[in-house]
This record gives sequence, structure tokens and C-alpha cells, in this order.
Amino acid sequence: MDAPLHPVASHHLPSFITPPGETDILMVITAIILAGSVLTFGIVFFRLHSLPERMAHGSHKLQLEIVAVLCLLALLTHIHAFWVAALLLALIDLPDFPGWLGRIAGAVERIAGLKPGDGTAAAPPQETRSRPAKQREPTHA
Repeated sequence: MDAPLHPVASHHLPSFITPPGETDILMVITAIILAGSVLTFGIVFFRLHSLPERMAHGSHKLQLEIVAVLCLLALLTHIHAFWVAALLLALIDLPDFPGWLGRIAGAVERIAGLKPGDGTAAAPPQETRSRPAKQREPTHA
């Protein structure tokens, strides 16, 4: 049943004005768009925030861990310098220092006539001679 309009009301009402007791379609559409945009913004934000970590995924384990910690610090503290540092560290390929040092140690062990990997077990701990207590130099605080 159509209720009579108020005499002062316009006879041509816009389509988004709902009669009393009916569902407000504009509000429902606005709520869906708002929920979708907040969800999309959150997904884009977290994907962008984890970008350095995903970039460093193929690099060395230590570099990946440092980048991950920097990303987490940037997320929790809102200090953007941590994220920039993580991004720069992810872009730079660090040299393999442990690999080089291992090759140097293996070469030195071969020169010394040891089997590779036996260098740490072959050298017995050396005894250190200490001077008697009377001959020690006085220490200053």
C-alpha cells in the first residue's frame, strides 16, 4: 500500500531514498565496497611489506634472516628506514665469505700435510707458562 506523501515533499524522490521498513540497498553496497577495499588494501600492504623478504629468498641463509628481521622490525615499529635497509640488502648480493674462508682453510691444511677437516682436531691445546706472582707487573685500575 502506498502511503500518501507529505504535502511539502517532492513528488519525484531519488531512487536511493528507501521507504520506511525496507532494506537500504545503497548502504549495503557501500558496506560491501568498504569491506572489499579494506581487505584489498591490507593484502597489498602486506605483500609490499614482505617484498624484500621475497626478493632475498634465493640468497644466502644469513642474508635472508637479516632481511626478514628488518622487515619485521619495520612492520612493528613503523620505522621505514628498516624497510629501506631490508630492500637494499635484498638487492645486493653479498659475497660468500664462509665459502672463501673454508676454501682457504682447506688449502692451508693441505699445505700443512693434514687431511681437509682435521686441522682443528690435530693441534693439541698448548700450555701457557705464567710468571710467578712475585714477578707480575702491577695492574692499574
